[in-house]
Amino acid sequence: MDDKGTARSSGAAALLVAAVVAVALNQRPAIVAVAPLLGQLRAETGLSSALSGLLTTLPVLCFGAFAPLAPRLARRIGLETAVALSLVLLAAGIALRLLPPLALLYAGSLLAGSAIALANVLLPAYVKREFRRPGAVMGLYSAALNVGAAAGAALTVPLATALGVGWRTALGLWLVLALAALALWLPVAGTGHQHRTSGPPPEGADSWALLRRPLARQVTAYIGLQSVQFYSVVAWLPTLLADAGVPVREGGLLLGLANVVGAAGALLAPAQAGRMRTQRPLILVVAGSYAIGLGGLLLSPGHGTLIWVCAFGLAQGSGFALALTLIVLRSATPLVAARLGGVAQCLGYLLAAAGPFLLGALHDLTGGWTWPTALLLVLLLPMTWMGWGAARDAVLGAEEAPVSSPAAASREGARTPAGSADPAAPERR
Repeated sequence: MDDKGTARSSGAAALLVAAVVAVALNQRPAIVAVAPLLGQLRAETGLSSALSGLLTTLPVLCFGAFAPLAPRLARRIGLETAVALSLVLLAAGIALRLLPPLALLYAGSLLAGSAIALANVLLPAYVKREFRRPGAVMGLYSAALNVGAAAGAALTVPLATALGVGWRTALGLWLVLALAALALWLPVAGTGHQHRTSGPPPEGADSWALLRRPLARQVTAYIGLQSVQFYSVVAWLPTLLADAGVPVREGGLLLGLANVVGAAGALLAPAQAGRMRTQRPLILVVAGSYAIGLGGLLLSPGHGTLIWVCAFGLAQGSGFALALTLIVLRSATPLVAARLGGVAQCLGYLLAAAGPFLLGALHDLTGGWTWPTALLLVLLLPMTWMGWGAARDAVLGAEEAPVSSPAAASREGARTPAGSADPAAPERR
């Protein structure tokens, strides 16, 4: 039940979690599915590496550009309706890429990226509002992101081969998943009409004002630098492995494997993070896993590839999940979580968008993958430093000032959403 002061049944709560997972499954395939098809796409269209990389960069740019609109949209039409709208836009973007003109391929990618940008911000805020202890649900959400990415990477080419279709239709196959998620979300989550408001935002609710706080800047930088790693490798890993002698089909499967391994890290990291006063040990684990994976791809991409891909998968899965969970854990309320998520993902994804394009251009300039991979290794240093600050025991309150952590508040007798004993219990509102 959604009424204030009541609680959902366990069955209703499970269905709501399933709806969150279904939406999350759609937030990566439309982007990741492009990478295994880049070779065929370039052969048919004659696009350069840089312009091909733009197909994966454009949605990430949208993640940044449209993220700040999500909190305002949620206030006007409700979180639930805003999420449903994101699924409609995603389906329209995927369908648009089925049409012949090459310009519509980019237009569809832009629309799909805009849709995912909204969901990226809205779903963590929704989880913060609906569940007393969001860590476990954020783990399922983050794992679903990785499973969706794995499916997009590993299944797109085999499905296209089995069905005997070209790269356009292969990209369009993911339209079915978006429509299925929409069909599940609407009856389960409702419209959220009781949370709508067309009035002015509360005083001090300017999202960008959060950046006056070092904690908000550190969360933003960690999300951005971690996303640079993820989207750069997702865009170019199959091509890097192909240049090292790994068959193209196998390269797509390895990218899918990286996301499967990442799903395990994404499932465990948020739940563990919610139990810790400081998440700094997890920051170090993520950095170490990245160093192993990228170091192996730099020194010996054609040998021990399975180890390097699994290490990278663990790093990107747990790292991205941890970055999203930090938005929730560093926020005192769902409103702050939405505002911090909008700002952090706006600037973070704009930074991340440079990754695939820069790596493609650097590859064209140097004729190899040594310098692009070395650059990603160097970027681990500022990423870890910012993560170290973002993982400290502090919370941004509605007044944009750090206050005591949820764990500390719980010890003082103030029950917070992160302090409930039930990791998946819906919040009584």
